Amino acid sequence: MMNFYKYQGTGNDFVMVDNRKGLFAKGDTALIAHLCHRRFGIGADGLILLENDPAYDFRMVYYNADGRESTMCGNGGRCVVAFAREMGVMTGDSTRFIAVDGVHHATIDAQNKVHLQMKDVQTIDVHPDYVFLDTGSPHHVQWVADVDKVDVKTEGAALRYGELYADKGGSNINFVSLTTDGFAVRTYERGVEDETYSCGTGVTAVAIALYHTAQITTPAVTLHTKGGDLKVTFEKQGALYQQVYLSGPAEKVFKISEVLGVSC
Repeated sequence: MMNFYKYQGTGNDFVMVDNRKGLFAKGDTALIAHLCHRRFGIGADGLILLENDPAYDFRMVYYNADGRESTMCGNGGRCVVAFAREMGVMTGDSTRFIAVDGVHHATIDAQNKVHLQMKDVQTIDVHPDYVFLDTGSPHHVQWVADVDKVDVKTEGAALRYGELYADKGGSNINFVSLTTDGFAVRTYERGVEDETYSCGTGVTAVAIALYHTAQITTPAVTLHTKGGDLKVTFEKQGALYQQVYLSGPAEKVFKISEVLGVSC
């Protein structure tokens, strides 16, 4: 019998597993994909393991909905901080943990708003109608006239599997447009192979790309996603973007207990 928790951060949802005893079958792609399936499983954009690490408060291991271990997930990172507090891993309102892209510092307040430090960014490829950068996961940032009119799944898949990224394992694809009150973002996520309600590393990439291309002039921006608003702040030191923080809510949806291998 194992406990499964579901968390969401601006609509980006995750199955959470406390794996500090090492009981979960890591690398079982079929099981993870089953748990994330929205018809036959719990349903989620990904699965996250909370694990022990001798040098940090905990280790975050992230799997995409297709069952494969993946690169960093920003909203997942925020959610695992809220989960770590519920599991008693955090002794206060701050934590330091390790993920696939390195060390992350985070704080959480009484309203479950998590401020997560993301990786530094230095290399940014700028093109006439898009920008490419890595914020823990690779992101293509595409400028469009009206994000609400984009067929995100079709156009996102075409770019994700197209010649730009065919030899790089694909990329997440973000579509961005100016609105009456800021910027709106819609994201096609690889591994989910569909649009998600929001993407933390994607929003972070969009914020840095907006500043880098002089579309915003202050190193702080709140971006609108289908699942809600996320704030990104950063500092720029020469060519380096550092002290990058992603801020937004992280909430527990439910907890269930299940025998592994039995339909959820």
